[in-house]
Amino acid sequence: IKWIGYLSTTGVYGDHAGAWIDENSPAGPMGERGQRRVEAEELWRSLGEETGCPTHFFRLPGIYGPGRNMVATVRAGKARRIIKEGQVFSRIHVDDIAQTVIASMHRPHAGRTYNVCDDLPTAPADVVLYAAELLGVAPPEAISFEDADLSPMAQSFYAENKRLRNDRIKIELGVELQYPTYKHGLKACLEGGD
Repeated sequence: IKWIGYLSTTGVYGDHAGAWIDENSPAGPMGERGQRRVEAEELWRSLGEETGCPTHFFRLPGIYGPGRNMVATVRAGKARRIIKEGQVFSRIHVDDIAQTVIASMHRPHAGRTYNVCDDLPTAPADVVLYAAELLGVAPPEAISFEDADLSPMAQSFYAENKRLRNDRIKIELGVELQYPTYKHGLKACLEGGD
């Protein structure tokens, strides 16, 4: 083995009340899933140190791509436009995850952590509005977070609010995002048949 990569989650950072954070921000997971990911990162880090194999960590926010995106969700009539004041998420297209991982294989930096996200953290409701606009349909009615009756899993996503910086993938790995914003990504999904 010449290279190890672990696909983790930006949930390891916990909530930052909408502030911009980068890979130097401390881990501070709020829930059990985030804590398990921190523990998994440490186990992979230990394995890399024990074996001398360069180990890399890719922290991923909301993932979307062909067949799994807001255009497809709006088209299927399953989108919910949930409003939580000040809430933003980062997201990333699956193709940009793949190109970042491959770039790391070509430029390994043992022990390095990367935020793999696009350049435009956005309120989830704005993504729904844009997908509806692309499809030329009326967006679903806005629902307040308090009235949304979300599952515990869905609620956990709204418990964390942060904006992720991705400078390191660009500077260290030379990544040029194919989809620098969700708007680019959703247009491509629509053009691809979603």
